[in-house]
Amino acid sequence: MDLEERLAVFIDYENLALGAREHLGGMQFDFGPIADALAVRGRVVARRAYADWSYFDEDRRMLTRHQVELIEMTQRMGASRKNAADIKMVVDAIEMAFERDYISTFVMCTGDSDFSPLVHKLRELNKRVIGVGVEKSTSRLLPAACDEFLFYDRLEGVEVPDEDQGAPAPKRGSRSRRPSAAPDRAAAATAPATAQKAPTTSRRAKAAEAVAEAVAEPSAPDVVVEPEAKPATRRRKKADPAPAPVEVAPEAEVEIDVSEHEEEVPASSDAPMEVRVAQTLADLQSSTSGAVTASALKRTLLRKDPTFSESDYGFRTFGEFLRFLADRGFVELATGPSTGDPEVSLPEQGDTDAAFVLLRDVVRESSGSAALSGLKNAVRKKRPDFSEKALGFRGFLQFAKAAEAAGAVSLAWDDDADDYLVTA
Repeated sequence: MDLEERLAVFIDYENLALGAREHLGGMQFDFGPIADALAVRGRVVARRAYADWSYFDEDRRMLTRHQVELIEMTQRMGASRKNAADIKMVVDAIEMAFERDYISTFVMCTGDSDFSPLVHKLRELNKRVIGVGVEKSTSRLLPAACDEFLFYDRLEGVEVPDEDQGAPAPKRGSRSRRPSAAPDRAAAATAPATAQKAPTTSRRAKAAEAVAEAVAEPSAPDVVVEPEAKPATRRRKKADPAPAPVEVAPEAEVEIDVSEHEEEVPASSDAPMEVRVAQTLADLQSSTSGAVTASALKRTLLRKDPTFSESDYGFRTFGEFLRFLADRGFVELATGPSTGDPEVSLPEQGDTDAAFVLLRDVVRESSGSAALSGLKNAVRKKRPDFSEKALGFRGFLQFAKAAEAAGAVSLAWDDDADDYLVTA
């Protein structure tokens, strides 16, 4: 435990939120994929986000659910404090570097090259620096200054709309979400079922994946969930009323107000246990040079979800839990550095052609036809470590289109289902 990296996260929130909205098809920024990516790199001991939060009212709850401290940088009446948040962020980072020697890694979530001098100074102080930013809004100078740089749109869990669909993304000048939300909802409600709906389909695929374990019919909530590009932590609130009669709508409203903690816990539990383990193990294998031990895997699982316990699945020990997954072919075990702490690895994943065959087999098992929404979750039930991003695709829709081009499946828009229909 003493060798673990201690991470401090500093978020230039305006840069990330506006970068995601302007360059990622109008999607709303979600801190969850960043939290998961950092969990495999060490123990996060501080999270701070800097912004004038009057411009990002809807984002406050999402960040507080991830235990992010919100630093308010209010704009003065009649005056612009353009760099106030940046300066405060730099001062706090330097102060923490000198006062907290145990922090070994600083995570700077921004694409602004103005932070390059801060990155250089932190490295002079023998601190490791990880940068995070939206690819198209990140200066070329910043990634080169960091020890490691993560592009937000390449992280697992971020579904980026396909550019070739001509997404009607709301690239509006105002930073306030309140004036832009209503037009977006109206446009989504009245827009015809054309190819322009593909970005919402991509996001809808993610939402269906999140609720597939809890809702028996994922395609129904998908239509309701996605027109607004809400944060991932709030998608389940609107998904619940869809399969039920209208009478349950008041219950959904109550859930919005009182279930903050209730929503966050299931968020990491929506995927089957073998999928969660496989994704975490894949991240550990890609971010470390050595073998991954069972103890390191469990520590990372607990960072992602502190409520995780193998006893919830009926196992007495974590080793017994891993042996169960190994018997089913989801992981492979080998002798580790100490007794009772085996090395854990994923089975060899096939190439792109093998992934296309896997998709075709899953569709065929669904009577030869399946809606795109929820299909990724079905694929992962057969192959928990499946990741279209690991194969070089930006999203599952793009992966499905590549499979169509390879002749593995056929893809067509279904107006009745308001979704893509995949056939094999």
